[in-house]
Amino acid sequence: MKERYKQDFLRAGAIAKEVRAFGRGLIKPGASYNAVIAQIRQKIADLGALPAFPPQIALNDVAAHFLPQAGTDILFSDQVVKLDIGICFNGAIGDCAVSIDLSGKHQILVDAAEAALLNAEKIIKVGLPIREIGKTIASTIASFDLKPVKNLCGHGLGYYKIHTSPSIPNYDDRCTGVIRPGMTFAIEPFATDGKGLIYEAGEATIFSFLKKHGSLSKNAHVLMEKIETFKGLPFAQHDLIADGRSFVEVKLALAELTAREVIAGYPPLLEEGRGLVAQAENSILVDDDGKVFISTR
Repeated sequence: MKERYKQDFLRAGAIAKEVRAFGRGLIKPGASYNAVIAQIRQKIADLGALPAFPPQIALNDVAAHFLPQAGTDILFSDQVVKLDIGICFNGAIGDCAVSIDLSGKHQILVDAAEAALLNAEKIIKVGLPIREIGKTIASTIASFDLKPVKNLCGHGLGYYKIHTSPSIPNYDDRCTGVIRPGMTFAIEPFATDGKGLIYEAGEATIFSFLKKHGSLSKNAHVLMEKIETFKGLPFAQHDLIADGRSFVEVKLALAELTAREVIAGYPPLLEEGRGLVAQAENSILVDDDGKVFISTR
């Protein structure tokens, strides 16, 4: 692992931690979803970083991948709120999340996710079977009489990449991988009072670039010029409308690019039993000497 990458990774984590705390402080009953997201984006810019993915706030039974459709807003009231923050600093990634129970009735979900994350962090060391992380997460969440979301997982973090190998399971999936020196990854427990499974539903507002295509309409080609500025990182429908393009133009171009498999869309992820979901997440670096750094703790 190059020392420059290590320092950039730790800096990305420190920024992500600061932004998460800042955003958490904004989420309260009566606050505007869009206003909170705008302030988070400005905070990231003020700290000299880029969003590694669009800042997202998922509510209640929606686990992740949620932004309101353009032109609409949500006011926070009594929801279980999940704030997911990704930071890119010189290509290195800091990825973290926190949940807030605005109702005062479901704090056990938040506590279960946070306890699972902390217990998983405590066992990280070189040579640890990755399945043991999942086993620890599942057993911790079960101790609260809740379930982990099995088809969501943590993931490797790479240079300008928010999802790389290895997958870090939220239960014992019997995988054979182990923690090695030089790894950078995120641990991401989800706790629910539902079935413990999620599915995609609704219209995507978050996308990522897949590959170039030689034959595109003028509208799609112009949009691609903007998409390329994200350096392969995920982006939001809202990022494209912000440059003065109409909502209709953007929707048509996104549909064309998706159909040609130039980009992929990520619809909201809903809990199968419509259970409430809480999330906790931190980023981890294991250096060449085996020392473990929780960059967002």
